[in-house]
Amino acid sequence: SGSSDPYCVVKVDNEVVARTATVWKSLNPFWGEEYILRLPCGFHSFAVYVLDEDTIGQDDVIGKVSLSRQQILAEPRGVDSWLSLAPVDPDKEVQGEIHLELQVPERGHPRVLRCHLIEARDLAPRDLSGTSDPFARVSCCGHTLETAVLKKTRFPRWDEVLEFELAEGELGEAVLNVEVWDWDIVGKNDFLGQVEFPLDTICSNPTKGWFQLLPFPSTAEDHGGQLGALRLAVRLVEDRVLPPPSDQPLIQLLTEPILCPGQPLAGTALAVLEEVTSGDSRQDVATQLVKIFLGQGLAVPFLDYLTTHELARTTDPNILFRSNSLASKSMEQFLKVVGLPYLQEVLRPVVNRIFEEKKYVELDPSKMELSRGRRISFKGSLSEAQVQESSLELLKGYLGDIVDAIVGSVEKCPLLMRMAFKQLRKRVGERFPSAQHQEVQYFSISGFLFLRFFAPAVLTPKLFGLREQHAEPRTGRTLLLLAK
Repeated sequence: SGSSDPYCVVKVDNEVVARTATVWKSLNPFWGEEYILRLPCGFHSFAVYVLDEDTIGQDDVIGKVSLSRQQILAEPRGVDSWLSLAPVDPDKEVQGEIHLELQVPERGHPRVLRCHLIEARDLAPRDLSGTSDPFARVSCCGHTLETAVLKKTRFPRWDEVLEFELAEGELGEAVLNVEVWDWDIVGKNDFLGQVEFPLDTICSNPTKGWFQLLPFPSTAEDHGGQLGALRLAVRLVEDRVLPPPSDQPLIQLLTEPILCPGQPLAGTALAVLEEVTSGDSRQDVATQLVKIFLGQGLAVPFLDYLTTHELARTTDPNILFRSNSLASKSMEQFLKVVGLPYLQEVLRPVVNRIFEEKKYVELDPSKMELSRGRRISFKGSLSEAQVQESSLELLKGYLGDIVDAIVGSVEKCPLLMRMAFKQLRKRVGERFPSAQHQEVQYFSISGFLFLRFFAPAVLTPKLFGLREQHAEPRTGRTLLLLAK
């Protein structure tokens, strides 16, 4: 069809740790998905693979972006840019370890290299079944021996001993090479990894243990972005978890103005945080503050404190809570943490129906495909006016169901959300008491409840847990118009 059905797989040290949704029929997919990964301290690399999902056969690998730990650490604010996709060579995509015991007895003539291949683990899956048929091939001094093939496993246990006679003078620069392969009945075998040992090292000191499988030496060429590029934001943060008593001075400092109101805002820790943060960092600060105050049972007083001071410095009610202030960001994060199950219960039935019906909806004449009219009517193609009228009726129907679901969900709305909105309405009414500003107290609530809570979930249901996959283009356009 000239397009792909792309999705991403995230790997840390060759272990799959996350998978995005599939974006159907697109060469310019948008995912917008965020993952927080708990990593071991000694991890080496982070990679994102872009694949094309196929309903028949194995998914095609389009390319990958790989970053080492050092590359990520070199950017204190994280990596955030377009990165060219590199080709994926199966011979370089190896993983797992092999358990070996190697020794050359000091006595005997000729001397014999004894290679005990015990087992391997976490090998790369090379077959459609998600497993492999591994065997090991050992080469030394021009001679090669192989183990038996073990079918359908990524954790083979051979427990075989392969022996090589060593002629005098062969110990100098000689190398023992152990390769692991996936046996295929049709076509060539697939490479699973290798490890090498200098012979003189084995002769002087018997070697035993688990060894990481390595790829063939790299000969990859730079394809200059021909495979496309991936917009990626990656940041590595090291968290040190301290005993609870260690956090008390900080918590006391943050909660003091909430527990002891009446202090001037300028000298508080919350005021300092708002001054020194901006943009993305303010979002992070708001997220952590909401968690802290929820844990202390002070979330509603905390939000009341921030919104009161936001109101104090706002003179025009038309721009109230429109900026990305600490108050706005904190309220937004509070709704996500406290209200996500409520949002899912309210919106899921209507959103599921929109996905299932796949109706063609378009109001913009410049974007209309009138041939689509056949899917709306069996009477031939429709005019622009007919498509607009049909689309408008569908949108009004969907929107009416959404509004009815929200309005009818008062008893389901979490108590903390209702308390926070009640306090917000009271403070706005106190700040703008005149008759001409009567509606401002309601606009301030709807700005959070609809603009920052329900509307984003309608626009991208996947990001709010309403659907497992992103919407295909036609459904996505319907959701965009509904959100607007």
